Amino acid sequence: QVQLVESGGGLVQAGGSLTLSCAASGTIFGISRMAWYRQPPGKQRELVATTFSDGSLDYEDSVRGRFTISRDNARNTVSLQMNSLEPEDTAVYYCTATIAPYSDFRYHDYWGQGTQVTVSS
Repeated sequence: QVQLVESGGGLVQAGGSLTLSCAASGTIFGISRMAWYRQPPGKQRELVATTFSDGSLDYEDSVRGRFTISRDNARNTVSLQMNSLEPEDTAVYYCTATIAPYSDFRYHDYWGQGTQVTVSS
């Protein structure tokens, strides 16, 4: 049974740093895309960064150069290192991944429960 659990959220001052992590648990056959989304208060959920199975990365323009997404395939984790945080980065951050569990071998999208990041001015 596959689950995603995020951790690392919290309150930081503008200019500070925070690292989020997301661990996929369960017996996993394979993982393709892993990504971070965020949902600011009162706004739509938006894609922040993505890692693809070929190792390529994609970033939303507003975080490029400040955030770094990385994955550890051996441990089925994905992290988001956030530097130079701004108040506009305040949001609930969600981890998502496309995963085939061992019991199924078919790929499905999974989502974590979200972790709050608050950046004060």
